[in-house]
Amino acid sequence: MHQYLFYIGDFPIRAYGLVLSISIILATGIGYYLAKQDGRYHQHVVDLGIYCGLSGLLGARLWDVFFFDWEYYQDHLTEILNVWQGGMAIQGGIILGVITGVLYCHYHKIDILAMMDIAAPAIVFGQGLGRCANLLNGDAFGAPTGSSFGILYPPSTLAYHTYGTQPLWPAEIWEGQLDFVIFAILLLFRAFPHIKGQAFALYVMLYSLARFFLEYLRGDYTELILGMFKSAQMTSIVAFVIALSCFAGLYFFKRTR
Repeated sequence: MHQYLFYIGDFPIRAYGLVLSISIILATGIGYYLAKQDGRYHQHVVDLGIYCGLSGLLGARLWDVFFFDWEYYQDHLTEILNVWQGGMAIQGGIILGVITGVLYCHYHKIDILAMMDIAAPAIVFGQGLGRCANLLNGDAFGAPTGSSFGILYPPSTLAYHTYGTQPLWPAEIWEGQLDFVIFAILLLFRAFPHIKGQAFALYVMLYSLARFFLEYLRGDYTELILGMFKSAQMTSIVAFVIALSCFAGLYFFKRTR
């Protein structure tokens, strides 16, 4: 695990930033391929990748700052954009990234549901690589396993500062692997007849389900809402219910039209 790959003068090149950049580039490339295969909108994919990628990073950071760590950052406002310290909530990134994409599609008169279906596999692929960045940075880590099994993080990481030398569940690794499984499922789903908008709804359902259960292994945020669920689990429940309603609603609306 290497947080710093090398230095240019005094400026560190961080593995976290490099892998995140690669994830955005590759996700954009997948989106371009799928749009080209679909026969429309591929000329907009690169612009969408840039706008949604940047807004997604901003949304992920702000979601973490205001919903998880505001108690700290209210006294350290100058550190809000210091993403290398750890603290990126993917759910916030998805929300702001999707909002940006919807606004772009509306402005350019692009079929929003069709573009969301094209983008869904690309988004979750980027998320999977993003979890590799979390591993290299030592954030989004798991809770102690209570056994000899688990990841041991180096002293320079947030995980070590939180739990020391205790072995931790590989929560970010398993989430990244599940993201790639979801990516494959979405590609298979696209190969069969379906209603426009359902691919994106399926993506939200599958990721929300995976994230809900993986939160039981996460150790970076432990505070419970109403003494029951973590905030990410509450977000997953709401997102799953909305996505399931949309998935079913699109089917019945199409059938009864």
